[in-house]
Amino acid sequence: QVRLVESGGGLVQAGASMRLSCVISGRSLTMLSVAWFRQAPGKEREFVGGTTRDSATPYYGESLNGRFTISRDNAINTVYVQTSSLRPEDTAVYYCAARRTWNIATTPAQFEYWGQGTQVTVSS
Repeated sequence: QVRLVESGGGLVQAGASMRLSCVISGRSLTMLSVAWFRQAPGKEREFVGGTTRDSATPYYGESLNGRFTISRDNAINTVYVQTSSLRPEDTAVYYCAARRTWNIATTPAQFEYWGQGTQVTVSS
């Protein structure tokens, strides 16, 4: 059973930096494509970015204008998302998701495994 556990969220002030972690167990990270999504109250789940199983090169949601960076450490089965200069509109629950297939995916329905999410609240 694949399990994903996010951490690193909390209450931060606008302008602060953030790094969230997603620790994966039950399957090697080298066998998974992993992505980050976020969901603000009353809004649909939004793709932030991800990495495919076969490539360390990440890809990102177009609406985020390159503000987020995805990275992965296969040695410790962990994927990260980080950004600097947080804004109040970045307030959301951030989710880590994984799938066994290798190709790029950007919609929630394409992912098989999900973490419980971590809340990020950005105060102005």
